[in-house]
Amino acid sequence: MEITQRIEAPPEIVFAYLTDSQRFVRWMGVGAVLDPRPGGRYRIDVDGEHIVSGEYQELDPPRRLVMTWGWEGHPTVPAGSTRVEITLTPDGGATVLKLRHHGLPDEGERRLHAAGWTQYLSQLAVAGGRED
Repeated sequence: MEITQRIEAPPEIVFAYLTDSQRFVRWMGVGAVLDPRPGGRYRIDVDGEHIVSGEYQELDPPRRLVMTWGWEGHPTVPAGSTRVEITLTPDGGATVLKLRHHGLPDEGERRLHAAGWTQYLSQLAVAGGRED
């Protein structure tokens, strides 16, 4: 699954929204604990009920981020069971974000995650575009 989102902010700002807990919750979740370094863990309380967690595998600020992904207590997409790759490409004063989500087990999960990512990346575009 692949999603592309244009964000009216430079890659440095967008990368900060992906790796800084305070900025992260402006576009996804109600709480986030992030340790953005290779081998570092993260845990995101998406809505007070659903928790996503995994491990950072690669970070190349402000161009690329790779992490495992999954839901705590989820039977088909458990914590850390899939892989998310995000690349940031400058486009004038903006950024083109490309997200690839690998390893989702079936078409139903791909559809659900595509809808979720589309919603959250739209929120990231709004939040990142407001950064001073």
